[in-house]
Amino acid sequence: MATYHNSDEDNFDPEEYPELASFYYDGWVRGYPYLVKSGKEATVYRCEATGRTDHQFLAVKVYRPRSERNFKNDAIYQEGRVIVNARDRRAVKGKSEWGRGVQFGQWIGHEFDVLQRLYALGADVPQAYSATSEAILMEYLGDEHSPAQQLKSVTLNSAEAVRIFDRLYQNIEIFLASNVVHGDLSPYNILFSNGCAVIIDLPQAIDPRQNRLALELLERDIRNVYDFFARYGVRADPRRMAHSLWTRYQRGDL
Repeated sequence: MATYHNSDEDNFDPEEYPELASFYYDGWVRGYPYLVKSGKEATVYRCEATGRTDHQFLAVKVYRPRSERNFKNDAIYQEGRVIVNARDRRAVKGKSEWGRGVQFGQWIGHEFDVLQRLYALGADVPQAYSATSEAILMEYLGDEHSPAQQLKSVTLNSAEAVRIFDRLYQNIEIFLASNVVHGDLSPYNILFSNGCAVIIDLPQAIDPRQNRLALELLERDIRNVYDFFARYGVRADPRRMAHSLWTRYQRGDL
């Protein structure tokens, strides 16, 4: 569990946290940032919010440099993504240092765009406010004492399990209707906040119109979620659910 202090007693040091500096200078956050989580793909900080939002706190997700990341099977998720700039496209194809930098920036910009789009459509994802080439500023899930738990660590009763599973399936449907498949959904990247499940971590989200593995990834997402809820007596057929959803999507019925 993260430990927090009184931010009024601390001052932000841009030299210590250069990845967060622009959010402070732009007036989004203030005080001293506190580490929430340091993972293989990104580090998340909790920051005190200013009056620009209705939140007491905001989260800053700082991506690790691509050389330090361990995201498996990048090519699966990159399929279908368009690089408009010809120089950037050649650099990515040639796997140059510049090209790797372009790909790194793509992950961040892609997640920011997807979060904003899905939130506007009513999906249960954090609201994203701003982004740089290294980080995303978004809604913080938790309180002054601790961050929201990962779903994998939460104990539910049977009624809660059914309700939350149904709502997560509705979210997957909202995603697909918006031409998005999460692609890596599991109880590890779903947070439980105020009785609701909130889906996070979407840099790898794919466009099913452009990715040949879309149905396979959709089915895997549903199965990963179902496997968690099955322990609470939820009964469903992930394959049938995925194929039914996919058929409706192809017909334009979502």
